[in-house]
Amino acid sequence: MTLTKRDLVVRISNETGLVQQQVFDVVQKTLDYIAEALAKGDKVELRNFGVFEIKIRKARVGRNPNAPETDVPIPARAMVKFKAGKEMRAEVLKLTPQKLAPQT
Repeated sequence: MTLTKRDLVVRISNETGLVQQQVFDVVQKTLDYIAEALAKGDKVELRNFGVFEIKIRKARVGRNPNAPETDVPIPARAMVKFKAGKEMRAEVLKLTPQKLAPQT
């Protein structure tokens, strides 16, 4: 199952009694500010949730599986890294493999 932004908005709206459009605006602004901070190279730390930060991946040489004799240069690039907070890690560790199995 996937939790979408729409699901978040509906759940928060139902629990708080706020209008869905107001909740959507707050959620969207929050995500916009996180993305803006990361785009500037800032670290975003949300206590008990996790930390988003930018890491630079080094340039490297890749291989095309269809033509392994050909080297493919892969340039250095910035990537977003997420490190889960202590409380989130503890909750995720409670999952058993049976709960993670794909549902058919």
